[in-house]
Amino acid sequence: MSETVIQVRDVSMHFNLMEEKVDSIKEYVVKLLKGKLLYNDFIALNHVSFDVQKGDILGFIGFNGAGKSTLLKILAGVLTPTTGSVTVKGTIAPLIEVGAGFDPELTARENIYLNGAILGYSKAFIEQKFDSIIEFAELKDFVNVPVKNFSSGMYARLGFSIATAVQPDILIVDEVLSVGDFRFQEKCEKRIKEMIKDGVTILLVSHEMKMIERLCNEVIWLDHGRIRQLGKTIPVCEAYKNFK
Repeated sequence: MSETVIQVRDVSMHFNLMEEKVDSIKEYVVKLLKGKLLYNDFIALNHVSFDVQKGDILGFIGFNGAGKSTLLKILAGVLTPTTGSVTVKGTIAPLIEVGAGFDPELTARENIYLNGAILGYSKAFIEQKFDSIIEFAELKDFVNVPVKNFSSGMYARLGFSIATAVQPDILIVDEVLSVGDFRFQEKCEKRIKEMIKDGVTILLVSHEMKMIERLCNEVIWLDHGRIRQLGKTIPVCEAYKNFK
């Protein structure tokens, strides 16, 4: 019998967007005190509900601004929804933004320990995994270089390597693989497939439909913050590609 590891119930997310441009802090404070700041209510997610079963590889597709990244940030605990509830069973390793959790002034070595601590790994565990993290990320010659000098691809390689150093119950991947080179993407896909075999639940956002079709068993198509379609990968992807 399948086990539900993520339960999303009637989740909505609203953001207040300022209507007009404010050119200085002084102008902002004056308008704030006079009650003249005008905001638009932007609905990023609108009454979204779904379940994820243990071992699912769930893809999220949709045009830019559909709400994909916002939803993953809520699932990862980075954002709190305006309304609704999210229940997650198990440990999560989120790969949501390139460079998230890194201090640009610190070296790759120092950031591995920092990022590992954020993910809940002990210093002893990081020391044990350190060489394999650097080897997988292909950063042996850059261990003592401040990461502010890294390219986005190097950031992504290091982040992926740290997040997958130990198998989480749930891995969240949001477009970060798209900044790496093709060869490293293949390497990441191979590791993801190994994790799938071991029963890790994976949530994947990608504009590369072929990657979604290769890896995912189910797909959610988000459109303007709502679920337009949810189901098996190929039918949902075909409907999305044929959408005008």
